[in-house]
Amino acid sequence: MKALLPIALLAASGAAAAGYRLPDERPIVLPPGDGAELTTAICSACHSLDYVTTQPRGKGTQFWKDSVGKMIKVYGAPIEPADAERIAAYLAATYGRKEAAGPS
Repeated sequence: MKALLPIALLAASGAAAAGYRLPDERPIVLPPGDGAELTTAICSACHSLDYVTTQPRGKGTQFWKDSVGKMIKVYGAPIEPADAERIAAYLAATYGRKEAAGPS
């Protein structure tokens, strides 16, 4: 493993000398909607918003409630119950499946 370190350093310095630049990282911006700012503030306090935006699409509301609940129960996220509901609702509306409307 120690033998790889000099090789990695040479490769990195060679890339820099060749003028190679890593792409500029652009911050993740969640789509607008009721709860977007709250979701950004609460979720990004613990992890990148990439974690939010790479979750499976098309899941129902319960998936998002369970996901937010897991952040609270398993990882200890300090999210108030009303905020958890609003975050789950925003995520379901933004990334979830469109729930079938009831009879008109």
